[in-house]
Amino acid sequence: RWLTTKNDGAKNNTQQAQRRPLKSFWKGQQSDESEEVVDRLTRNGNNGNNVNVVNVTQGIMELTGTSKAGRSRRKEFRKFLASSKLSRRIRLGTSASEPSTMPISTETKDIIRPVKKSKKQQPKTRGFLSDGKLTLSNYFSFSKDNFNLSKAKEFLPFVVPVTTTSVGRISGYIAMSHVASSTLGTYDMAGHQIVFSIFCCLTPFVDALSQVAQSFVPAVFEAKGRAKERALALRKTINNFRKVGFGFGVVLMSLVACIPLIGRYFTTDLVVLERVNSAIPGVGLFMIVNGLMCAGEGTLLGQKDLKFLRNMYTVFFFTVPAYMLRLKHRSLTGVQAVSIGTMWAAFSTYNVIRMSIWHLRLAQLQRRTERGLVDGKDKEER
Repeated sequence: RWLTTKNDGAKNNTQQAQRRPLKSFWKGQQSDESEEVVDRLTRNGNNGNNVNVVNVTQGIMELTGTSKAGRSRRKEFRKFLASSKLSRRIRLGTSASEPSTMPISTETKDIIRPVKKSKKQQPKTRGFLSDGKLTLSNYFSFSKDNFNLSKAKEFLPFVVPVTTTSVGRISGYIAMSHVASSTLGTYDMAGHQIVFSIFCCLTPFVDALSQVAQSFVPAVFEAKGRAKERALALRKTINNFRKVGFGFGVVLMSLVACIPLIGRYFTTDLVVLERVNSAIPGVGLFMIVNGLMCAGEGTLLGQKDLKFLRNMYTVFFFTVPAYMLRLKHRSLTGVQAVSIGTMWAAFSTYNVIRMSIWHLRLAQLQRRTERGLVDGKDKEER
């Protein structure tokens, strides 16, 4: 197609003119067999029709060179290479025997292959996005296809404890910020904002301990058979989380100790920096026990002690804001001089109490587990 022009396709009257290009193409093949092939290709004595002979060498030189003779063909050839038609043919290419049975275009001499519609494979996903048909109406539909009641019941016991855990934490932060904004002065409020920003940057380091404990502890707690080994493994797992929590607490406390050094990057006001430094003892006490607190909380959730957590955070939800509001009242009446140092000291005391309760509860549960082993042995001996 691209090796000849329309004029190149004109038929010559003599066989010699037709044989010369093919002989030049077969140059170097001096065997009698190759000569016979050329003669057979260039002669057609039965019907008297001349065969159109193409000078392949000349066509290739024009197609790959820079001559004016092959400029239009080069342009058409490049356009064809860049088209999607060629890539589709390559992708849907068939075996070598198929072209002979397929129709050929009379204009371009190209084989016309049927376009096969390939099925696009959907990306593999899991969960509620697996079908790829999530729409807004699915959130309000409670049909069997969109809402699995049996699965929902499995998560139902965790809804209230986890919700009260989150709400109980947030209530303390909100109450403390309310006291700082409504009671304390401008300098204390600015200092509280700096301290609280640093606090929010450090707490996620140990919040992950709670999530890790919720992932690892259930596998040990719910193991069937070998009760003695299970009890020992549970004790070892809890102790390991305690060690990690205490280690993280020490690291966070050392970072809190650096607040006087980095405080000047937040403000240059000396009064505000003084207020910030006054809150460091309370923040440091909070951080050193925060790793143990998160480890204990996650371990209790892993052991499904949900009722205990729900009740405790319900109590904290009311008592912590009530104490903060009491500080506000005492400050407004002039009974007590309240600063951000006072607030953070109270908040860190709350975290120490919470950490102590969690680990006392874990010790109680561990004793129950081991006592159950002893009682089981006594029954077997009897």
